[in-house]
Amino acid sequence: MLTLASASMSAALAQAHEGHAAPTASSASQPAMTTMDSMDSMDGSTASPAMPMDHGAMNHAGMNHGGMDMGGMDMGSSSTAPADARDPHGYSNGYTLNTGPYAQKDTSALMMSDMHSFGSFLMDRLERVHTRNGNSVAYDTQGWIGNSYDKFYLKAEGDIEQGRVGDARTELLWSHAITPYWDTQLGLRVDVGSNRPGRNWLAFGVQGLAPYWFEVEATGYVGEQGRTALRLAAEYEVLLTQRWVLQPRVEANLYGKEDPELGIGRGLSSAAYGVRLRYEFSRQFAPYVGIERNQSFGSTASFVRGAGGNAGETRLVAGVRVLF
Repeated sequence: MLTLASASMSAALAQAHEGHAAPTASSASQPAMTTMDSMDSMDGSTASPAMPMDHGAMNHAGMNHGGMDMGGMDMGSSSTAPADARDPHGYSNGYTLNTGPYAQKDTSALMMSDMHSFGSFLMDRLERVHTRNGNSVAYDTQGWIGNSYDKFYLKAEGDIEQGRVGDARTELLWSHAITPYWDTQLGLRVDVGSNRPGRNWLAFGVQGLAPYWFEVEATGYVGEQGRTALRLAAEYEVLLTQRWVLQPRVEANLYGKEDPELGIGRGLSSAAYGVRLRYEFSRQFAPYVGIERNQSFGSTASFVRGAGGNAGETRLVAGVRVLF
């Protein structure tokens, strides 16, 4: 009887302490229940597991977002500085780059690249010309000095026959950049030559790099006695290799009125088109050979024939291109 009573008491004690068993490893790793969950479990009912929140089922249309105050939030969309922004020059006490107790006296002022002056000289063509009527020397050169936006150009083109200047054009131009690839130009042009009167012109035009890397010049001229002229030129460089360069080139000259003293007719007066192949030992020095066709048109061709010449001729050229 005593043994049976002891067994009954042990079973009752085990049943009373059944809910106080030591936690397992899996239950210890879970986060503690919130205070509200603990209070819900005090009524003796079994707590249901937490369900994930479905944001798609929420009715956002009924929410009043107008009551939310977002004035203090920085969205990063403003492109202007706030009114209370610090003045970048407000703490220098009037000092500049070269003044102040710690400034170095021999230090030059800080200059950006567009404030420096640069210079360049290009002898684009210096060549020996061979035709059926004889040989001559032709040149086409230009040099400039200035900065990234404004430059002064000196351009010269002509030919020399039997030691004398046959026909020469010289231009002094102010060039101003209007886009990254185009400049406007304004200045003076002077035409001279042996046994022919000179002409002075006011020059204005554009020069730059057209799409697909065409180098283009278009210049208009206004001269004395109502004379007008237009010169168009374009060239393109085909890089066959890193050193072999093929350069097609075309040029045309138009005039607003006849000039019998110079043998120039009205309209399209003359054109030259050809190709040159050069080998660049460096970007600064490149010999070349080429072929070019010169053609006169309209009244100009009549003037040339009347003087015993040919309206068109083919030239074989060999020369050098120099860049400084």
